[in-house]
Amino acid sequence: MGKMTKAQLMTALAEKSGLAKKDVMSLMDQLVEMAYMHVKKDGVFVLPGFGKLVKVHRPARMGRNPATGESIQIKAKTVVKFRVAKAAKDAVL
Repeated sequence: MGKMTKAQLMTALAEKSGLAKKDVMSLMDQLVEMAYMHVKKDGVFVLPGFGKLVKVHRPARMGRNPATGESIQIKAKTVVKFRVAKAAKDAVL
């Protein structure tokens, strides 16, 4: 079995939960919206047993252009990372 599409995920969740597919889609949309809002505001959003989204500041650094080998300055920026929970790692591995 390949990767699960959004539609397949929503259908599977609807079947397992007994909820209507549109209710599951609404719930997932709200969860995603809430996650983005909390990461932007607080810097972290935790889904217990699954993992957390974390806002991380990357400082400026020197890099190398792979095509020419020339050294370049990479600007500082803020990125979002996902850190998998230990329970998720233990369940999968």
